[in-house]
Amino acid sequence: MQHQTDAYQDIRDAIRDLCAQFPAEYFRDIDEKRAYPEAFVNALTEAGWLAALIPQEYGGSGLSLTEASVIMEEINRCGGNSGACHGQMYNMGTLLRHGSDVQKKTYLPKIATGELRLQSMAVTEPTTGTDTTKIKTTAVKKEGRYVVNGQKVWISRVQHSDLMILLARTTPLEQVTRKSEGMSIFLVDIHQALKSGMSLQPIPNMVNHETNELFFDNLEIPEENLIGEEGKGFKYILDGLNAERTLIAAECIGDGYWFIDKVSAYVKERKVFGRPIGQNQGVQFPIAKAFINIEAASLMRYEAARRFDAKQACGTQANMSKLLASEASWEAANACLQFHGGFGFANEYDVERKFRETRLYQVAPISTNLIYSYVAEHVLGLPRSF
Repeated sequence: MQHQTDAYQDIRDAIRDLCAQFPAEYFRDIDEKRAYPEAFVNALTEAGWLAALIPQEYGGSGLSLTEASVIMEEINRCGGNSGACHGQMYNMGTLLRHGSDVQKKTYLPKIATGELRLQSMAVTEPTTGTDTTKIKTTAVKKEGRYVVNGQKVWISRVQHSDLMILLARTTPLEQVTRKSEGMSIFLVDIHQALKSGMSLQPIPNMVNHETNELFFDNLEIPEENLIGEEGKGFKYILDGLNAERTLIAAECIGDGYWFIDKVSAYVKERKVFGRPIGQNQGVQFPIAKAFINIEAASLMRYEAARRFDAKQACGTQANMSKLLASEASWEAANACLQFHGGFGFANEYDVERKFRETRLYQVAPISTNLIYSYVAEHVLGLPRSF
């Protein structure tokens, strides 16, 4: 399939040039070893791509969310997996929007250069999942510090990060007027925390996605590591979710194009019964349908990013782009696997690896059904279902 020239062609070309240094064999080997693509992440960092959303005054590129989404899309379109590094791009948004001048000047320049990695955000808990207001991890203020106790789960890239954003309840649920109040955001020094009250347990999973369960036992966090005002952490977290969902949508779009490119090339060459299988409409139509849906999802991604960049409300568009893109990439993945036949299951074709990777995004960072609930309630005005 032809790669169309667009307003972001310079970014696309630069990412493709960088990714060309990390061929399919590299990612295949990383996946087989369940390792972390350290060299790849370092190359992206050194080239400044992961500092795209950090303003120039703090040493970043000062790019728009639209441009950042193109970066993520191209990494996945080239056969990589942005899941190893996307946290470094968007997790700093909480610090950028709500941190103090001192915090921003202290951390953002080092995050921009990669001297400090802010790859992790600890929100989800074993018993609450997406019901975030019911979190049980507490942070109690004592003499210039906060003492944290509790547990988190599905916290990614902790072992490859220096800093982590942590959401904890600072006021008990029964003492707040609204259940979304009384939670606060902290910046945690991971290396220090692992020596003084935080422990982790890796969670092996179907994709090579480094994720962990965290345990906090009287972990002390300095008072100056509170981001923004105490009790407003839930609002701060929500602020960043639209950017995250839009970028995840872009990654799925990149995956989708990868599958379409891969399967289109294969079915032109693969001959059965004396003709290329791509000549059969039974093969053509599912590929064409998946491509159409990817193109549509891409447009919704651009609309979500445009609204975010214009500081307009974009929750609906961010959610819808994430849903459309994750489903389109999965549709393309199924067509690609199906028409490769047995070869689709062979590691050397990379289809099964990308197949596993793209499936994650119908579950994370927000499930498909929760997006349906959001649209039903907030867009269509239907009664709240939970």
